Amino acid sequence: MNAIELTGLVKEFAGGPPGGRRRALDGVTLRVREGEIVGLLGPNGSGKSTLLKLLLGLLRPTAGRSLLWGAPPEDAAARAAVGYLPEAPGFPPDLTGDEFVRLQARLSGLPHAGLTERVEQTLARVGLAAAGYQRAGRYSLGMRRRLGLAQAIVHDPRMLLLDEPVSGLDPAGVAALAALLAECRARGRTVLFSSHVLEPMVEFCDRLVVLQDGRVVLDAAVADLARRAGRVALLVDPLPPGLVDELRQWLAARGARLHGVEASAAALARIVRETVHAGAVAGAAEP
Repeated sequence: MNAIELTGLVKEFAGGPPGGRRRALDGVTLRVREGEIVGLLGPNGSGKSTLLKLLLGLLRPTAGRSLLWGAPPEDAAARAAVGYLPEAPGFPPDLTGDEFVRLQARLSGLPHAGLTERVEQTLARVGLAAAGYQRAGRYSLGMRRRLGLAQAIVHDPRMLLLDEPVSGLDPAGVAALAALLAECRARGRTVLFSSHVLEPMVEFCDRLVVLQDGRVVLDAAVADLARRAGRVALLVDPLPPGLVDELRQWLAARGARLHGVEASAAALARIVRETVHAGAVAGAAEP
């Protein structure tokens, strides 16, 4: 079953050439299956945040349509099943983290019964167990990102839409996000999250979708990217320099080439860059 369906999605804003309009999304068609974790990658201004806001019904499309489980974003049941982390979440500075998450839980329709335990568990899941009593106005950037993530998951949604969730997170925050996404995968939850940073994507995602100038230029399973680039990846324990040289020579004697030794995320990130670049060059060469 498709959790997300985008068909010919176009969104234009005022502010283009004199007398014209700026097109933020240009005919985006995309399907996300139930239980997939999909990364939406692209530079700033490529249309990532606009796409997420259209899915939430916060913006209306100029053309095309978006569906959540076959229903329009305005459908109350569909919206209630989604958790959203905006790129720049704002919080009442005088509320504590606990109070803010509790408020969001009540706005999501959760009952009073068991709410204290749920809020405590949610704050612990994002690494804020010891900071729930602090006022949000005193939170660091990373803590605010974690608090935003907590309000997105407190009602246990079927789908998470996360806009730049890695931005501002320290290593511990990134680890907490990775654990959360692993839990989402194990429970069959759907996740669509955007980023302009590639390396976390190849670690967290089943599939990558790359936007450039409001268009999809790449849509591929992470596992297929190395094969698409005509390469294979060997995952091994760290190798001492001498053994790397022996491996390079062994491969060269058999007509193969060792391109480099990298951490798996960095290697896949480089392959994605090469694939996107090759696609962009090929598109530019078309008559």
